[in-house]
Amino acid sequence: MIYITRKEHFNAAHKLYNEAWSEEKNDTIFGKCANKNWHGHNYDLFVTVKGNINPDTGFVVNLKDLSSLITRDVTNILDHKNLNLDVKGMFAMPSTENVAIFIWNILFPKIKEMGAELHRIKLYETESNYVEYFGE
Repeated sequence: MIYITRKEHFNAAHKLYNEAWSEEKNDTIFGKCANKNWHGHNYDLFVTVKGNINPDTGFVVNLKDLSSLITRDVTNILDHKNLNLDVKGMFAMPSTENVAIFIWNILFPKIKEMGAELHRIKLYETESNYVEYFGE
């Protein structure tokens, strides 16, 4: 079993805000992320797949194909979008945690069709903050 990772990038805006809370509580919990005029991030996405090496190609997956999949099915959907308003299927509050799960749910079956297994989604929201999701 070997692991290989592809890095991609997208920019998106969001707002973290719980309608059931007061504006003060939202500001306390979410800080700048509760800005009524939204705010954005430059996300770095790392998609790690695992599998056995194909003896004919020397690959687990063709990284060009993996990049095309991520671009078509993830970054084209999320890039330069408002995650709260523009992304069909984003039902949860668009925290970095929920965005990572959203991406996992899109890619998991498609990577399986490529003959590999999705191992991890690692999503950097900022240089200092990132989440890792392993489908659990």
